[in-house]
Amino acid sequence: MSELVLLGSALWLGILTSISPCPLATNLAAVTFIGKRATKPRLVLFSGLAYTLGRVTFYTVLALLLVYGLLSAPLVSLYLQKYLIMALGPVLILTGMFLVELVQFPGAGSGAGWTARLAGRLGTGILSSFGLGFLFAAAFCPVSGAIFFGSLLPLSLQSSTPVFPPVAYGLGTGLPVLGLALAVAVGVSSWSKLHGRITALERHLRLGTGVVFLGLGIYFTLKYLFRLW
Repeated sequence: MSELVLLGSALWLGILTSISPCPLATNLAAVTFIGKRATKPRLVLFSGLAYTLGRVTFYTVLALLLVYGLLSAPLVSLYLQKYLIMALGPVLILTGMFLVELVQFPGAGSGAGWTARLAGRLGTGILSSFGLGFLFAAAFCPVSGAIFFGSLLPLSLQSSTPVFPPVAYGLGTGLPVLGLALAVAVGVSSWSKLHGRITALERHLRLGTGVVFLGLGIYFTLKYLFRLW
C-alpha cells in the first residue's frame, strides 16, 4: 500500500471518527467553547487550530508509543511483519461490524458526558483549546476505539514513516471544529443548519465505510489467512 493511500485512509478514518455520535458530541461541545469568542474571529480560528493540534498530539503520541514499543523488540517485529497481513482481514471485519452496528457495546457514547462538562470549566485561552482537544481525544468511545486500535495502528505499522498516519487521523478528527472555527472567522453563522447536515450524513458515511471494511476484511482473510488463491 502506497504512502499516499495510507495517509488518505488515515485522514478518512479520522473524519469518520469525528462525525460518529460520541466524538461528534465532544466536537460540538468544543465548538460551543470556542464560539464564546465569536466577536474575535481571529482568536476563534487560532483556538480551532489549537484544539485540532491537541487531538493530533494525543493520537500521534499514543500511536508512536504503541508502534515503536512493538517494533523495538526484534522478535515482535518479525512476528508482526509475518502475521500482520494475516490478522488484518479479521480486524477489518470486526471494525466493519462496529461501523454497521452488527456489534455494539452497552453504554456507547457515555464518554461524551464528562468531556462535554469540561468545556465549561476550562479557561478561554488558546492553550485551553489545545488541552481540550487533547482531553477529548483521550475520551475513546467504542467506535472510535475500534477505528483507532483496529485500523489506524495497522496503517502506522505498514507505513515507512509511522508518524504520518496518526497525524492525518488526528487532523481528520478535528476537521469539523476547525471548519466551523474558519466559518466564524469569515463570518458564517449558520451553525445549526451545518450541524444538521453533518448529522444526517454520519449514518450513511459510517454504513458505507463499514460495508467497504467488511468487503476488504473478507478479501484479506480469504487471501492471506486461508490462502484460497
